[in-house]
Amino acid sequence: MAEPYSVRVEVRGYETDTQGHLNQAVYLQYAEHARWSLLRHAGIAQSDLLAHGVGPVALETNIRYLRELRAGDEVDVECVFAWGEGKTFRIEQTVRKADGTVSAEITAVGGLLDLTERKLVADPKERFRKLATNPAAFGL
Repeated sequence: MAEPYSVRVEVRGYETDTQGHLNQAVYLQYAEHARWSLLRHAGIAQSDLLAHGVGPVALETNIRYLRELRAGDEVDVECVFAWGEGKTFRIEQTVRKADGTVSAEITAVGGLLDLTERKLVADPKERFRKLATNPAAFGL
């Protein structure tokens, strides 16, 4: 695996719930933001994926909430791809407060969908390697 890629996000007031902490669904948005940021860091734009007839898909997501986040908190959302041998891969993410406190751990299983065949690409690792100008960002 590569070193985790990280993007900083500030919790906005409108993202909080009636208890004053970050709404659970927003953690997914932060995770998605970090994943797309990592793709761009690797040199892959959303338009590149579409031009090659593929798109990333989420197949499973698990969130482990550890410490609350409140409006104004700054967090780093880390993201690292873990490759296997099949059609899927794991994405390990950590949401960490600026003081180092881990607020949440997110594990996702993803794939790369062939947009014509509507089936998962057989070797997503190799496809990402070919599309990326910076494959090291994926640990490739």
